[in-house]
Amino acid sequence: MKNPGLAIIGLGPAALPHAKSLVDLKDRVDVVWAASRTKDRTDEFAQSFPFPVTNSIDMAINDPAVDIVLVLTPANAHLEIAEKSFVAGKHVLLEKPLDITLDRAERIVTLGRSSGRTFGVVLQHRFRPASLRLREALENNRLGAIEAASLRVPWWRPQNYYDVGGRGTFARDGGGVLLSQAIHALDLFRSLLGVKEVIASQIRTTSLHHMEGEDHVTALMTLANGAPASLLATTAAFPGFPETLEITGSLGSAHLTGGTLQLSWLDGRKEIVESEGKSGSGANIMDFPHDAHRSLIADFLTAVAESRDPVVTGEEALATQNLIADIIRADPTHTQPL
Repeated sequence: MKNPGLAIIGLGPAALPHAKSLVDLKDRVDVVWAASRTKDRTDEFAQSFPFPVTNSIDMAINDPAVDIVLVLTPANAHLEIAEKSFVAGKHVLLEKPLDITLDRAERIVTLGRSSGRTFGVVLQHRFRPASLRLREALENNRLGAIEAASLRVPWWRPQNYYDVGGRGTFARDGGGVLLSQAIHALDLFRSLLGVKEVIASQIRTTSLHHMEGEDHVTALMTLANGAPASLLATTAAFPGFPETLEITGSLGSAHLTGGTLQLSWLDGRKEIVESEGKSGSGANIMDFPHDAHRSLIADFLTAVAESRDPVVTGEEALATQNLIADIIRADPTHTQPL
């Protein structure tokens, strides 16, 4: 069978792990175009990857050779590009978050479901080997009843990160650390444990950053089974540390730090799944391996071939974005648009 053709839309930093993954997957997919409206971006990209480039996004989307559109632009352009792609009859794989507001996010999900095309979202933490092993342990009740959980995302971003292209603004990104950085860990957390309620939160922008969105969030939550949970998410924790998910069960505990998992049982048994690399928690935002991206894209290609949903559907991504909105709403002093 002929490989599907794919167009990459957006060639900023987020394109790097995707492009590396598509090189690895060259036997399964043909990159027809890599598109950006910025000529400097296409010129730089062409020096690193063997894909044709163009500055015409509309041409790339509407090319009959393109079956799949991979959207890697800033979040505020997602709805427009996704709508054009669905109208053109393309399958769409969209970088997180869905868009900058819940209304726009919901419209994308509705468009994707009604289009009859395959629609997926890039929340690749679910594909890390350690995450897959933790999911298997939870689904098979290996830790017993879940008694408590916590999630910490103590990352760092220097001010010059937020000085580029409106990063951390409501108009471009929809907010700060929650939608742009912690969303990956929050998505994994929610998909593993479920969240029934956000009880309280504190949302702040610290003096370490001059930005419109938040860079420090704490929250208290109730899990799907009624157990307590807590959250810390920040980009003000110099020099940046891997995200950590801890789960306390009646039979044992799980400690997931970056991509390394340790399962510890009360009877003395232990199991460790080693990390595949760093997590991009510090100033070098792309300092992580592309293995999880490759696995997510491979799953999406299989979903297209089999006419099924990918692992991370639009509805799943929307559930995580709704959780983020609930965290923001739980701080009565915060006026961030949702």
